[in-house]
Amino acid sequence: MAVSTVCSFNVFVVIAFIYAVVLPIAQGQSAAPAPSPTNDGTSIDQGIAYVLMLVALVLTYLIH
Repeated sequence: MAVSTVCSFNVFVVIAFIYAVVLPIAQGQSAAPAPSPTNDGTSIDQGIAYVLMLVALVLTYLIH
């Protein structure tokens, strides 16, 4: 009776090892590094241009 308990524990240890070590390796995916933040000012310039176009549209609507 003690032998079957030790044997079933060993089987459990082997299965736990497979799930913990082998299966994550089998996925073969690694986390991609985050892109470095770059700001060359184009998004700010584009935002200013949209605001100016909106102001021009509102003024044109109010004048007519």
